[in-house]
Amino acid sequence: MLIILLFATGILLKFTYDPFPGQAYDSIIRLQNELLFGRLIRNIHHWSANFLIGVLFLHSLRVFFSGGFYPPRQLNWLFGLILFVCSLVSNFTGYLLPWDQLSYWAITICTAMIDYIPLVGTGLRRMIQGGIDIGPVTLRIFYTFHTVVIPAVLVFIMGLHFWYIRKAGGVVVPLRPGDDPASVKKPVSSGLDLLTKELVSALVVIGFILLFSALVDAPLGDKANPGLSPNPAKAPWYFAGLQELLLLFHPVLAILIAPAMVCGALVSLPYLNYDSDTSGVWFCSVKGRQLTTISIGGTLVFAPLGIVCMEFFVKTSIYSGFNSSLISQGIVPMLVGITSLAGYYVILKKWVSASKNEAIQSVFVVLLFSFIVLTVSGIWFRGEGMTLVWP
Repeated sequence: MLIILLFATGILLKFTYDPFPGQAYDSIIRLQNELLFGRLIRNIHHWSANFLIGVLFLHSLRVFFSGGFYPPRQLNWLFGLILFVCSLVSNFTGYLLPWDQLSYWAITICTAMIDYIPLVGTGLRRMIQGGIDIGPVTLRIFYTFHTVVIPAVLVFIMGLHFWYIRKAGGVVVPLRPGDDPASVKKPVSSGLDLLTKELVSALVVIGFILLFSALVDAPLGDKANPGLSPNPAKAPWYFAGLQELLLLFHPVLAILIAPAMVCGALVSLPYLNYDSDTSGVWFCSVKGRQLTTISIGGTLVFAPLGIVCMEFFVKTSIYSGFNSSLISQGIVPMLVGITSLAGYYVILKKWVSASKNEAIQSVFVVLLFSFIVLTVSGIWFRGEGMTLVWP
């Protein structure tokens, strides 16, 4: 429903938007101030895109914690990851289109991160931007991807995603640990009942988005000024965790190694050799739920402490010339992180007698909530000069 709202409002926005740096911002102002319901249409489009990221994130967690990625649904897990990436790219490319200070410098920050990828970073950044700097070519590229390429890919992958759900016998019905499978209601089989539930859900989503968009305006700053950077200049909220990683760790670790390892783990997740198939059981088992709670609590304690330690001790020693940033912000944190996760996995297996399913789930929770803490820190705890502040 959110994607339908995005498509519908996006088509309306195309009637008034001018994809040129000199006219883009003015066309947004004209849309908001002169056209009937123009501001509301833009608000619906903006907030639907942001809520889509949140809904996809929560849906992915639901699939993971209910075991919805086990065979025969392993391929659909990959399609879901592709949909999530496409939605991020869609938000990223659409973020630049208002051509205001907020969007211009946020995209500048994000594309600058790509420079840190060894060997191919500079060339990749120039290809994305269409040149050395963000300008008319960049806006045209982003506009084309946002309005043509990504929507087409989304529709295609969504079709495959829904078809594979049907092929696998429907959505996994989660059970609570200890529930009798026979007592759980089967998925709705009647087309009319299913359509009724879909319509009710769609109306709830539409009502919520309409009310939220009427009350909260989509942000719009001053017209983009390439010569005047705001302080602080932050990436969009869904990339704030990556920006925080870049502030704390060596660029190669933050932009290349860590994301590559996490992406590889997510892709390989359905193909690991598990002890049993726990699909349809929340958190694998009662013990799995307990270990998840412990993992969340431990991460919420140690992740903020790690950020403070890196900010005020490790980086300070680097600036004083005591350490090499590649060692203290790259190699050492990577070894500590890998060793800690491996040690935690071994402890769960040997001392707690956790199954492989439960141990992998707990390690995933540690990584997940570590990234959530990084995102929260990047959004609310970074002030002028991107220094740590109390909000």
